[in-house]
Amino acid sequence: MILHNLFFLILALAVYAALIPIFEQQVHHAEAMGLRPDIGLLERAKEALFIVLGVVYIGAVLLLEVVVMPQYVYRPIRAMLEADEASRKDDRSAELIRSEDIPGDEIGQIMRSRNDTVSELRRQEERLEEALTKLTETAEDLKRKNEMLESHDRLVSLGLLSASVAHELNTPLAVLQGSIEKLQETALDPHTRDRLARALRVTQRIRQISEGLLDFARTRKQATERVLVRPLVEEAWNLVGIDDKAGQVAFVDAVAGDVAVTGNPDRLIQVFVNLLRNALNAAQPEGGRIGVRSRVTGRADRRCVAIAVEDNGPGIPADVLPEIFEAFVSTRLDARGTGLGLTVAQGIVHQHGGTITASNRPEGGACLEVTLPAG
Repeated sequence: MILHNLFFLILALAVYAALIPIFEQQVHHAEAMGLRPDIGLLERAKEALFIVLGVVYIGAVLLLEVVVMPQYVYRPIRAMLEADEASRKDDRSAELIRSEDIPGDEIGQIMRSRNDTVSELRRQEERLEEALTKLTETAEDLKRKNEMLESHDRLVSLGLLSASVAHELNTPLAVLQGSIEKLQETALDPHTRDRLARALRVTQRIRQISEGLLDFARTRKQATERVLVRPLVEEAWNLVGIDDKAGQVAFVDAVAGDVAVTGNPDRLIQVFVNLLRNALNAAQPEGGRIGVRSRVTGRADRRCVAIAVEDNGPGIPADVLPEIFEAFVSTRLDARGTGLGLTVAQGIVHQHGGTITASNRPEGGACLEVTLPAG
């Protein structure tokens, strides 16, 4: 603005300086011809010329500053500044200059170039975000598979030990099962027969668990089928209910009757027995509560069912939580817990292509959630 004003001022002074010598030359010419020029008229002409040039200068400045500059310079620059401010604030809706605000001159070319640059940057950002999302998913997948491999190696090592233990258990289990069957033949009291029937089922479950331990040492094909979850949970609770403490705990099975997964029923019962026994040991002695609920997760092409076993106990200690599925990790290192239950459960769940996680509930207590392929 100052440069424009200075330009018009210099132009006016130049015109004035160019016309004054012409007036003076006319005066000298008149004197040479013997005429007497009117000096006062010459001074008045100079003043008039000065005033006219001043008015023209002021008019040109006003026209430039009031009409030309605001319309063709200030407005486009203001539009670019507002768009840049929107870009700094990450306002995507206002960071591009509107086409109606772009003139057809050189400034308009700059504005269109800016819009193209911003649009290309946003496209690059979207491509980078997509690439970052894919990398994150890949990293998570690799991490999950690495954890599964580590867990598999750990379980195989455990299987080598458990194979010999299972072999030693089979002989006394066979004797125990035969004894219970013999007692059933002679018992007459209905209550006694019920308890013997339950003891026989427990013995059979121990035999199945013993056989399942062998799977950690050798690969054996497990028959899978569509299995309703609610009956599995109920059967597992019946087995856990032998413990006297189970009568003091309120058990709620909130799994819908039509929820099903794909798996081996015997192996999955073993999972829920371990989870419910863990919850029973953690539940409060008085007013204890154990709940099981389910929800459908996953995408349309790979639906899964998540079954959560929750208790109102003290929760899992923070130092134990990261290693809760490690072998021989237990919060109750006494005769009732060996720290193998959750490790075995994790191995079975992984064999079914699922996952198992542990967390503490905000309202108190622990939550162990198993995710399995939907039936």
